Amino acid sequence: MDFYSQVGKVALGSRLRRLSETFTEDAAKIYSLYETNLDPKWFPVFYVLSHQESASITEIAQKIGHSHPSVSQIVKEMSKKKLVKIDKSAEDARVSVVKLSDIGKQLIPNLDKQQLDVTQVVEDLLAEMQHDLWKAIEEVEFLLANQSFFERVKEIHKVRERQQVEIIDYKSEFHDEFKRLNYEWIEKYFKLEEADRQSLNHPNEKILATGGHIYMARSNSEIVGTCALIKVDDDTYELAKMAVTETAKGKGIGWLLGQAAINKAHELGAKTVFLESNTALAPAINLYQKLGFQKVVRPSSHYERCNIQMELKLN
Repeated sequence: MDFYSQVGKVALGSRLRRLSETFTEDAAKIYSLYETNLDPKWFPVFYVLSHQESASITEIAQKIGHSHPSVSQIVKEMSKKKLVKIDKSAEDARVSVVKLSDIGKQLIPNLDKQQLDVTQVVEDLLAEMQHDLWKAIEEVEFLLANQSFFERVKEIHKVRERQQVEIIDYKSEFHDEFKRLNYEWIEKYFKLEEADRQSLNHPNEKILATGGHIYMARSNSEIVGTCALIKVDDDTYELAKMAVTETAKGKGIGWLLGQAAINKAHELGAKTVFLESNTALAPAINLYQKLGFQKVVRPSSHYERCNIQMELKLN
């Protein structure tokens, strides 16, 4: 059985590479047939230079969508074959300008014939196909320019990881994890304050007994995150003590905890949920904004590390 039929669409990249290699092998034979003596990978650079007197490496890279180092390497290879000449720009000596040599220009007539014939073959090939490969490639390139293949896989991976996470209510047996998770991030970026010690050492008295709530995130039987909702009054709650262990970050656990806390605030009849943080914690601030929090000015915080306050109005 053909490998790609067996493996399926997960091997898309490998299959495209195989197709590319097939075209490249034939391209080398075609260049030889028309006595143009070009390495197939040089064609985009050669094409640009055959349609204008000269161009800088940066200009060529922009036109053909290659990186500057890639074009620079191709130009060096073409220079060794005496197909191009490299000079310094008259306007800026720091810029290298490339132009076809006389030897390079002599290839243009044969290359023009080659292009006409190859174009005809491509059109004939596409006409034989049920689907227009050229348009499909354009569409794929457009879609991947908006969101890369890696980013798309990363999103699916995150969703899969989230599905393995449980958001559960705090129990006294989780006290050590509740403390550890918060100590981890506080001591990494700031210093532990007395207000931290009070709520972390006595969560039952300082958070739960006063009408608040604590959630824990569990993944594969391990506690990996936590978040507290602290009651200020009947209308106002504070989102606090959100922490995710370092090895579990990037899985969307903070989002799940934040959503659970906001839903709980709704359930408790809150009108406002606020939080206090520090702008040095950019990923956390970004998360809060995605959850709907906006920067506000509230009474001074009792935490020295706080330099931003955010608020979410509930309907």
